[in-house]
Amino acid sequence: QVKLVESGGGLVQAGGSLRLSCSSSGETFSNYKMAWFRQNPANEREFVAAISWSGRATFYPDSVKGRFTISRDNAKSALYLQMNDLKSEDTGLYYCAAGPAFDDRATGTRHHYDYWGQGTQVTISL
Repeated sequence: QVKLVESGGGLVQAGGSLRLSCSSSGETFSNYKMAWFRQNPANEREFVAAISWSGRATFYPDSVKGRFTISRDNAKSALYLQMNDLKSEDTGLYYCAAGPAFDDRATGTRHHYDYWGQGTQVTISL
């Protein structure tokens, strides 16, 4: 069983930056690929970023590419999301997710992730 706890959300003006963190406990962190998803105000869960177990592979949707950076520290069992140039459409409840790593790839497919945190709210004001 993997327990995930997100932190770092908040209210920020458009164009600003935030760094989200996700701490993991329960099982060996490096056995899992990781990802960030968000629930937008329309209640749709969107893929935001993914990273392979080693950190060598990352994957982003076009909506955040070039603005967001996902990273991990396996020694600290921690996942991060650096978000720059934030836009109003980035508003949402951000979740980190863990899925078993069968290879060293990053994927944005939701059903590949078995464990989810409770989320941290990010609100972008104009």
